[in-house]
Amino acid sequence: MDIKENLSKIKSTLPEGVRLIAVSKFHPAETVKEAYDAGQRIFAESRVQELAAKQPALPGDIEWHFIGTLQTNKVRHIAPFISMIQSVDSIKLLREINRQAENCGRTIRLLIEVHIAGEDTKHGFSTGECRALFAGDVFKQFACIQVCGLMGMATFTGDTEQIRREFGTLRTLFNEIKSMPFTGHPLFTELSMGMSDDYRTAIGEGSTMVRIGTGIFGVRQY
Repeated sequence: MDIKENLSKIKSTLPEGVRLIAVSKFHPAETVKEAYDAGQRIFAESRVQELAAKQPALPGDIEWHFIGTLQTNKVRHIAPFISMIQSVDSIKLLREINRQAENCGRTIRLLIEVHIAGEDTKHGFSTGECRALFAGDVFKQFACIQVCGLMGMATFTGDTEQIRREFGTLRTLFNEIKSMPFTGHPLFTELSMGMSDDYRTAIGEGSTMVRIGTGIFGVRQY
């Protein structure tokens, strides 16, 4: 598995304005360092314990994103260094991220996760819940978070048209919310969707961030 070559191939397919998030979960720090040495600077993890162990072992200029289900009692472990939390799926979690960010004297960027897939195993606000969230004044309560956009995962299926429709639903919601006068509107610019098997479709539907793991690192080492 040539990580440098994989990164080069994937980056060559990304249009201007689309950033690559290298999903390094279940891969050791040494493997992450290979990607770092090849020029990659943004990495994502889905488990707090794994991220907390890797972060101090790797270069300090890495931009770490969290993309997994995040329990409120574990936010404090990543709050001092996390660059973005992409998987915010409840107001309770919003409140805790804000509290821990305040404790650390910093602002944490985040994305609101929206459930767009036809699978109950996926997490996130429904599209209706998401509209209501942004239509209200809940974000005015939180001074230490920065809402930068939306994140979603399509159904795990070979039906490309279904995947396209689901990403299209998220894109439409994203554009709708951008027109709302909620606090933080100028910073609401990110639409994170697309993984190794469907990122090209996601780009076609307006993704600004693609989250790719297997395409870079190969099969995960569980």
